[in-house]
Amino acid sequence: MTTQLEALPYRHVLTLPAMGSSVRIARETTEQVLTEWGVSRRHPSIDPALLILAELVTNSVRHAAVLSPNVTVIFAAGADTFAFAVHDRHPYQPALYAAVTGTGAGGLATVVELTLGLGGTAVVRGDADGQGKSIWITLPL
Repeated sequence: MTTQLEALPYRHVLTLPAMGSSVRIARETTEQVLTEWGVSRRHPSIDPALLILAELVTNSVRHAAVLSPNVTVIFAAGADTFAFAVHDRHPYQPALYAAVTGTGAGGLATVVELTLGLGGTAVVRGDADGQGKSIWITLPL
């Protein structure tokens, strides 16, 4: 998949407090945003995308809240691509693909396996100041 984020015409940003109820709100908002963009809830990528999103927001709430009072979800989509990122201000950048090879945590392994199984990509991008990161997931639609 070679879609550049800049080429995706639909955008939405959601910032929430780093607390447990934010996982549900992020998931519900994702469903609403996709519906508004004309993406069918029954598309085969949507349920896995919602699980991936919930895992990433949960990780930010559990592991980054001490340094990051907020978690931000960034959504973008085009005719054949759905991309989203979960951002927090904790400096730790997990090795996503190590999770699949057995050296990482269970939730991230699920994220990477689902993403790759759908033909998508997963990357970690650090903030310019080194004090935060975004985990970007790009999935075909």
